[in-house]
Order: sequence, then C-alpha cells, then structure tokens
Amino acid sequence: MACTVALVAVVLSSPAVDGEEGTAEQATERTTTEAPRGERSERRRTRRIYRVKAGDTLGGIAEKTGVSVERLQALNPELDPQALVAGQRIRLRE
Repeated sequence: MACTVALVAVVLSSPAVDGEEGTAEQATERTTTEAPRGERSERRRTRRIYRVKAGDTLGGIAEKTGVSVERLQALNPELDPQALVAGQRIRLRE
C-alpha cells in the first residue's frame, strides 16, 4: 500500500503529468549549474596535491586533474601506480 502511494506521488509530481511541455531531461538541464569546461580546467591546474580516493587509478587521476600520467609519474617517482592507497597524496605540479 505504501509503495503504491509513493508511486502515485512520484507520477503526479512529474512535469509531463502537470501539463508542462518538455521532458524531465529538459527540466534537469534548466536547473543544472555546472562550470564551463574552461573554468574547470583552470581550477584543476591550480591544485598542487591530489588525495587518492578508493578506486582511483593513475589514469583516472590524470583525467580528473588534467595532468598527464607521465607528468604524475615524473613528479612522484616513489609512486607505485599498482598500489594506490586511499588518502595517499599525489603531487600535481611543482
């Protein structure tokens, strides 16, 4: 019974049922506030240290930070890409 009430509430609150034109995807686009790519890449370059999170790979870190894998290895010669540990600090620039 509770599941049915919850389902009805979700359906009734959807934009298509309220008579709004457009899709839920369009509604999401209107409310999303994400920095343009140029601003994000500038912000990435200003960080000096990256703290490893669970599941991170060196390639993933390179992609997130905008620093190449080769540069990460050059800045962190003691770094073992196969043994990254959550909480470990990786230098992103000199």
